[in-house]
Amino acid sequence: MFLDIHAHVYRYPYPTPDGRFLMASPDQLLERMDELAIDRAVLLPLVSPELYVPQSVGEIIELAQASEGRFIPFCNIDPRVLTNSSDAPLGILLEHYKKLGCKGVGEVLPNMPWSEPRLQNLLRCTEQAGLPLVFDITGRINSGYGIYDDPGLPQLEQCLQKYPNLVMVGHGPAFWAEISVLRKVEDRLTYPSYPIDKEGRVVELLRTYPNLWVEISAGSGANALLRDMEYAPKFLQEFSDRILFGTDICYADQDLPQGCILKTLLDAGKISQDVFLDIAYRNGERLLSLAPLENRRAF
Repeated sequence: MFLDIHAHVYRYPYPTPDGRFLMASPDQLLERMDELAIDRAVLLPLVSPELYVPQSVGEIIELAQASEGRFIPFCNIDPRVLTNSSDAPLGILLEHYKKLGCKGVGEVLPNMPWSEPRLQNLLRCTEQAGLPLVFDITGRINSGYGIYDDPGLPQLEQCLQKYPNLVMVGHGPAFWAEISVLRKVEDRLTYPSYPIDKEGRVVELLRTYPNLWVEISAGSGANALLRDMEYAPKFLQEFSDRILFGTDICYADQDLPQGCILKTLLDAGKISQDVFLDIAYRNGERLLSLAPLENRRAF
């Protein structure tokens, strides 16, 4: 049924201080995909060192090649590679990975502001390569991971204006918190629970910039819908051509409610079958130029 735009996998998951292991192994990911009726999953390599152990894009390509079509590879490039400068020839790498079958770039999450010249260089090169880019936004700088933006997402807006042919797929707590107007600025660091009384900057940007897409993975994406299940159908309906299903599986046993949220709204008659299918897999297939599957798992 589903095409998951946001999955992670490590050939050898590694231990973390809390005693758990990151990320799912290939077999663990396939098991969860079968459980959740996910036909295909996009593998997003993690290459920036702020939080996760960097992995090779080659590892992702090899796992995808061995998956009999279940895994779709993205490439990823930390903006500091090659020359650690704003004119690094990142296009050489992007074209190389594109020829090896990578369908996009991400998850891009170095802890630097959008305005950082090296990050701007990555955006420019990705636009030239004709690949979509999945990003994570944070409200913290010099701590943790994620691209930093100010309240109201002004730097993201500047990028959407500057790179109109680059499809930018939004994700992350500081991004999804702004589906509504923030009651206090600190809310962008959390998962707000209050209803969406007034639409926020994410909605404004979606209405203004056709190159902005979104994906509903992780706790942040799920919370954006669950916090106001009266508003959620309106949002899904209006932007149904640019919303992507995703899970952001990190731990093999984590809760992944996205499919159930969409199915609940469908069964209640709050979204149409077309909206459900567009988000479930049609938009992802269109964005990545994937051939439709002849047979799909039932959900």
